[in-house]
Amino acid sequence: MKKVFVIFIWLVCWTTSGQDKNYKIPENAPFTVDSTYREDQFYLGFNFNLITNKPDPVSQESFSGGAQIGYIRDMPINAQRNLAIGIGAGWTINTYGQNLKISGTSESANFEAIPDGINYSTNRFTLQTVEVPLELRWRTSTFNSYKFWRIYAGLRAGYAYSIKTNFRDNSEHIILRDLDELNPFRLAAAFTFGYSTFNFQFQYDIIPFFDNAEIDTEPIDLSALRIGLVFYIL
Repeated sequence: MKKVFVIFIWLVCWTTSGQDKNYKIPENAPFTVDSTYREDQFYLGFNFNLITNKPDPVSQESFSGGAQIGYIRDMPINAQRNLAIGIGAGWTINTYGQNLKISGTSESANFEAIPDGINYSTNRFTLQTVEVPLELRWRTSTFNSYKFWRIYAGLRAGYAYSIKTNFRDNSEHIILRDLDELNPFRLAAAFTFGYSTFNFQFQYDIIPFFDNAEIDTEPIDLSALRIGLVFYIL
């Protein structure tokens, strides 16, 4: 047994010493890199909301903001994998502060603009939405680079499953958790660009918030432009 062990050690030492320590892998040797990487699968974002298409008596008041989180399946469509289609699922919450008072009931709401000089502490409505983002994605990424330029453009289709209106002044506090006038189907155009960690995003609503809602016989076609930052995780 000892002889076998000694012979084994001698063979290992001989093989090792017989190798050329200066040997290098030829430059033309075949070498394959795993190119199945995907980019930006998970996202988290925060945004500021600007209300658009306001009737004359309506104005934006106080801070309006929101947040989003979700997952997008990245599907490269070229050999360099820097051009892709992304489709996924996400959740958003957005609050809009304005002087449009919503009262009455969920089945028969009243819409009126709060006149100047009337004091109130709170007036906003909040939407929670599940959405499906669809994007065309271009980036300067490689399989081993985590810092690159990106430009993503596409649509966000969603369903607003929850609305909460909240009005409070010195004499009353009105909360409605459902509105027949709300258009639950949401659609927005989205554009994202940035480098590495910080990415700016713009979303513009194509479908107004309300259907068959009027103020002084004028349709209330409120929409929103959302401007914010988005952070991506592989």
